[in-house]
Amino acid sequence: MLFPTLEFAIFFAIVLPVTWALNQRPRAWRWFLLLSSYVFYGAWSWKFVGLIAASTVVNQWLGVALHRRDKEAEAPRRKRLITAAVAFNLGVLGFFKYYGFFTLSLEGLLRSLGLEVHLPLLEIVLPVGISFFTFQAMSYVIDIYREEIEPSPMLDFAVYLALFPQLVAGPIVRASELLHQLKEPRDPDAIDSGRAFRLIAGGLFKKVVIADVLARTVVEPVFATPSLYGGPELLLGIYGYAVQIYCDFSAYSDIAIGVALLLGLRFPDNFNAPYKARSLQDFWRRWHMTLSRWLRDYLYISLGGNRGGQLKTYRNLALTMLLGGLWHGASWMFVIWGGIHGGYLALERWLGEKGWIQVGQGGPARAWLQRVWIFHVVCLGWVFFRAQSMSAVGDILGGLLTGWDHLPVAPPAAFAAIAVGVGIQYLPEGALPRLDAAIDDIPAVALGVTLALALMVIDALAPPGVAAFIYFQF
Repeated sequence: MLFPTLEFAIFFAIVLPVTWALNQRPRAWRWFLLLSSYVFYGAWSWKFVGLIAASTVVNQWLGVALHRRDKEAEAPRRKRLITAAVAFNLGVLGFFKYYGFFTLSLEGLLRSLGLEVHLPLLEIVLPVGISFFTFQAMSYVIDIYREEIEPSPMLDFAVYLALFPQLVAGPIVRASELLHQLKEPRDPDAIDSGRAFRLIAGGLFKKVVIADVLARTVVEPVFATPSLYGGPELLLGIYGYAVQIYCDFSAYSDIAIGVALLLGLRFPDNFNAPYKARSLQDFWRRWHMTLSRWLRDYLYISLGGNRGGQLKTYRNLALTMLLGGLWHGASWMFVIWGGIHGGYLALERWLGEKGWIQVGQGGPARAWLQRVWIFHVVCLGWVFFRAQSMSAVGDILGGLLTGWDHLPVAPPAAFAAIAVGVGIQYLPEGALPRLDAAIDDIPAVALGVTLALALMVIDALAPPGVAAFIYFQF
């Protein structure tokens, strides 16, 4: 069920008033929210609702088993339990997402050694959003093991893991950020409706007007047959994909956060103008922030973080980003993308320690040079992220050196979409909170008319049909 569809509009038009009607009956409210979330996920495939339910039961059992009073006496048992929890979640993720990838990779390795082995290759359907709800389940049991939270009742945990706004593509919400919100009735007067409406309308615009227009006009043609294009068109395609993936993914997060706000729930922000970053570290503080924090807290720190000296710190940065790349999909292209980011982060840290680069210092000219440089470093990574093969990467990067005797040829809408997609990240500080406050002050009838007109404009500007969000495949 896609957000920008009539199907979701009808679904949410039913769910929203019922949840508020049940506001003073918390247990009934949670049951209804759980059922609604299963219906939402079941719109893709009902058979995978059982996968979420099974993950809920197993992780809840492990979480409760980990929570014991005599921690020291049961330390060995708790270590076995947390190992089992991580193995279970990674096993589920690995089977559905990486079975074919690792099977084919192993076959290729054995073939290179002169061994002709044919391993069983199963056709496995990838459940939508499995990476997101698996990471949330892992953080729940790990936080219990670390004694940062206590197990919640089964119903509360089931709602947390399946909650429909962020179930499919995030944000990755921690148990400590959401579970306490499920315990008490919500205050309708505390709903930040101005921000919710702005996020939903803005998200729809970013998705169906900017991202989908760029996908159809420049990104898909260029990346499908890069050898047919010269440098200007290839560069436009790379810029187009950088804006497309930002607008597509941040749009889902915006709509999810806005829908949750209308339900009386608060999710963490997931994007903060990432193309304004002046360093790659700053980029990852702004891009997919909930994943960045997850990787930092559960992977980078577990590997040792910045403890143990410079070389180990660089190694941990590189490993974290390599695994973060693999999280995105079963392809060596994602691993290379993660390697580019991990290697550059380590290099950036080393240069900073040497005093050879100083981020955050200097005048406006230096700040803009740093932003432009980091944007192009990120764009280089996007080439590997989007391309289907290394030969396609070679065609793109090699083709950038040719054909500079003409300007790029593309529909005007593509240039406008790129300009708007980058420009919205440079809105003045405080502009969005002021807009939210202004929306709050609009009378209900006028607000309804305004939103209806906004949706009509978005529909008129959008290409026909609705493409799935990019991160549905992750």
